[in-house]
Amino acid sequence: MADTNAAADVTDNPIPAPAKSRRAGVLGAMFLMATSAIGPGFITQTTEFTVQLGAAFAFAILVSILVDVAVQLNVWRVIGISGERAHDLANRVLPGSGYALAALVVLGGVVFNIGNISGTGLGTDAMIGLDPRIGGALSALLAIGIFLVKRAGAAVDRIVVVLGIVMIALMAYVAVTASPPVGLALRNAVLPDQIDGLVITTLIGGTVGGYITYAGAHRLLDSGMTGTRYAGQIARSSVIGILITGVMRVLLFLAILGVVAGGATLAADNPAASAFEQAAGGFGLRAFGVILWAAAISSVIGAAYTSVSFLTTHRSTERTRSLLTVGFIAVCAVLFLVLGKAPVTLLIFAGAFNGLILPIGFTVILWVAWRRRDLLHDYAYPAWLLVIGVLAWLLTLYLGYRSLGGLSSLWA
Repeated sequence: MADTNAAADVTDNPIPAPAKSRRAGVLGAMFLMATSAIGPGFITQTTEFTVQLGAAFAFAILVSILVDVAVQLNVWRVIGISGERAHDLANRVLPGSGYALAALVVLGGVVFNIGNISGTGLGTDAMIGLDPRIGGALSALLAIGIFLVKRAGAAVDRIVVVLGIVMIALMAYVAVTASPPVGLALRNAVLPDQIDGLVITTLIGGTVGGYITYAGAHRLLDSGMTGTRYAGQIARSSVIGILITGVMRVLLFLAILGVVAGGATLAADNPAASAFEQAAGGFGLRAFGVILWAAAISSVIGAAYTSVSFLTTHRSTERTRSLLTVGFIAVCAVLFLVLGKAPVTLLIFAGAFNGLILPIGFTVILWVAWRRRDLLHDYAYPAWLLVIGVLAWLLTLYLGYRSLGGLSSLWA
């Protein structure tokens, strides 16, 4: 349906972004979304669930990817065509709601970024034996340096792509070395030996919850690729971004599965590192350190970039956004050095907030798609896309309900 709306784009986005800039921005947006989702928690979750469910975890991965695609197809298309950030859209739909959404995203982003910086320290420790506090501080300085360069947006695009490729390559090597039972995993993807609903909802919340929901779409706006003329490209990019995340999770899953299926017992204190070491020896342990560091530093960049995008508007200059992002990372780094790591209670709260952000923000997205065609420049929104979005939204309500339960039990 994108082609039928091409004419409408004459008024809402008359000057298209340069082709080279668009390509770089789209690639950066896809990898920013993917690498933002793949943080230290992603690695820990995948390892624990693989040990818990074995090959049956493949089904949970498949379902979570399908739901993630349904969510991001809608989020990217509405934000990309409207040319407005999620909180700005929320304020247009219900005045004041955008500020509440921004507060939730920024609060969760601060807490999780403390954990991400801690993850970079653990990564440098596994790589070269550097003290985690020093490694975390140096990694935070590196992230700050990225946003101090003249064209910070272009630098972010290149760096997240490189980090993503490095993670995929190393995970693929270890997965092949581990010799996982691929046939068993494929069978369980469609005919699982067991189904765990909690695992599925946890994966979904971790992949498209909180700031991760908007990381790629907001980067797309800043790259200048907005308007109905880009509807098809926006849709393809959102799917590819989720598939990149899925590829990384599948490779990590296969690497752990190969070790577990071989009868090995993983170390309780760091099962993921133990699995990589057993699969590929000393190189495997170093590879794990590189993957963990790359996952953590890319999540530091993604969390900071996206959180600050909720504190600015499309009229803000790139320099202003960069300086605010530098301040955001600096605050998180100081808190990391003072606290050592994100307190467990705060992490639980941030996780609960992530579960709340998804249904709140996604409700706005679907309402704009359904009832606010004026915000989409009279774009005829595909009915099939709205239907799968509503189905995914119903699941996000369940996730939000679970999050409220977690908050109430924490304070009981």
